[in-house]
Amino acid sequence: MSECDSRLDTSGLFCPEPVMMLHSRIRDMAEGETVEVLATDPATTRDIPKFCTFLGHELYFQAEEGGHYIYRVRKGAGD
Repeated sequence: MSECDSRLDTSGLFCPEPVMMLHSRIRDMAEGETVEVLATDPATTRDIPKFCTFLGHELYFQAEEGGHYIYRVRKGAGD
């Protein structure tokens, strides 16, 4: 799973579902915990960074590997 506290696989889902699922997961996390998101929707390359910026979470890793987009997010003080 990597060094993250949890993993969220949104493969096969399209906007806005991956971000909605990430928002729901982050709500249940403690500040400072991390989640790795796996996605196939190219729109997540725009949506997940904007989500993090808007809500004060840290996007500390972003990559594309074999048609999958991988994000690692650390929960900030926001919701």
